[in-house]
Amino acid sequence: MAYYLYLPQKAASPPAAWPMTPASSPARLPLLVMLHGCEQTATEFAQGTRMNHLAEKKGWAVLYPQQSRQNHPNRCWKWYDSATQAGGGDVGLIVGVIEKVAASQPIDRSRIYLCGISAGAAMAHIVALNHPQLIAAIGLHSAPLFGAGRSPLGAYQVMQQGDGQRMHGAIAEVLARSPHFPSMPTILIQGQGDTVVRPINQSQLEQQVLLLHRSAIDRRAPAIDKPASAANRRRGTHAYSVRDFCQKNKALLRVVKIAGLAHSWSGGDGALPFHSGVGPDASQLMLAFFARHRRLAPAAAPRHRRAIKARA
Repeated sequence: MAYYLYLPQKAASPPAAWPMTPASSPARLPLLVMLHGCEQTATEFAQGTRMNHLAEKKGWAVLYPQQSRQNHPNRCWKWYDSATQAGGGDVGLIVGVIEKVAASQPIDRSRIYLCGISAGAAMAHIVALNHPQLIAAIGLHSAPLFGAGRSPLGAYQVMQQGDGQRMHGAIAEVLARSPHFPSMPTILIQGQGDTVVRPINQSQLEQQVLLLHRSAIDRRAPAIDKPASAANRRRGTHAYSVRDFCQKNKALLRVVKIAGLAHSWSGGDGALPFHSGVGPDASQLMLAFFARHRRLAPAAAPRHRRAIKARA
């Protein structure tokens, strides 16, 4: 699988509240994996989202896997394929690229994040649900519902109508395969004027994330409305709302609804297809959400810890 990797000039330090480990140090980089949508290339996605510019400021590495035309003539990820949804297809190739980069570069393995738009967002969701110990959090922009479709025609129907019958069953299957599934912090960003992947998909994805977290979410904050703004500097901002679903004081799910936004990356380079020059800036929203999460290694079994203590 072809991919492009952006490395910043310097690494960013982890938040002071995080304990330092050899795999999580100021010299190691958080890694953001970006999956493009249909009819896009990895480099167009990098340019359109301006993610490299933001990553340079923050000290993050950014990885852009690219779907080949041999796999799909429009470079779509096959998120609607049942084998892919269960962890087959391109899932293994994407995970292989992540592992290769994490092994060859100074990557903080506790801070690997995955996001995308449209088909790329759906694929990001599939990878995270099949490899939760690898991914610390995900960002889904204009994403179709997980676990539905099962054919190109079915995919179109899901994008237009969602799938209430598969909404809960698809997550139940994930939990059946992984009964000890860890939390998967998620930010959902959706344009309310999107006629390609309609907002019903975000509503149903919200229900899927809540089901996945089961009893972990203990507080549902009210939505915070952000008014539209006139153009300042380069661009203005659509009105939008943000609602958090939290465990204690940390958001496990953040739902962002953007009024008037069509099927495009919010706050991107409007000169490119599938990117809106009007904000809010989805790249900033995602990095701000990801920065609050890391994937901790599973704790050692109690007997193992006692044995180490006895030997010491």
